Amino acid sequence: MAAARVAQALLLCALLFQLRPSLGNSAIQTAINITWSSINFKTILEWEPKPVNYVYTVEIDGQSEWKKTCVHTTKTECDVTYMLQNAKDTYTARILSEVPLREIGDFDDPPYAVSPTFVPYVQTLIGKPTIKSFEQKHGVLKVVIDDPLTPYRFLNSSFKTIRDIFTDDLEYTLFYWKDKSTGRKEAKTRSNEFKVNVDKEKNYCFYAQATILSRTENRKGEKSFERCTSKNRESLDGMYWMMQ
Repeated sequence: MAAARVAQALLLCALLFQLRPSLGNSAIQTAINITWSSINFKTILEWEPKPVNYVYTVEIDGQSEWKKTCVHTTKTECDVTYMLQNAKDTYTARILSEVPLREIGDFDDPPYAVSPTFVPYVQTLIGKPTIKSFEQKHGVLKVVIDDPLTPYRFLNSSFKTIRDIFTDDLEYTLFYWKDKSTGRKEAKTRSNEFKVNVDKEKNYCFYAQATILSRTENRKGEKSFERCTSKNRESLDGMYWMMQ
């Protein structure tokens, strides 16, 4: 009787051993549908599927060596922004599928998937610029733009703007038109300020949009929110100018 119980216990152990997730990595899937999602240089790496009985670790390769981040995560995304500090470098990611508690003596390299390459300077999308201030006086519409911020910082911990990275490669376009009219005009500048001649008897609406001149794709950024002047409320327009 005792011998039969021992045999049953040994059989159960053998079955459990065969079902362990790490055996031959049979339960592990490698990542698929790997994409880079990036706006104003904040960059998230995303992939599928959700892991079951295993975890992911992300490795980023720039111009030197593979560096790990999001180690042993059960998520299917990883914020890699601070791994991509050199915006003009070309980056590749490896997503490793790993069993966190591996068998002693199991030294096989974990399976992994490789991402498409990513160049932040070329591929990050440009977000909405902010209309910092505006006024319409004496037939001139003056508009001042605030550059979108990036997650990158200077040594003094202040945030860099997209202009700090793109410099003269950044251009703004102002689209403006008479209120309740469909005819639009454009003005361009590589600075942050527009001064355009307008009809001093009319109100105007406008918005701004950034362009990265060196790009062939994703050249234009998101449009700013639309603003409108009111020549009958010049005191309020002046207040808007001061408060922004």
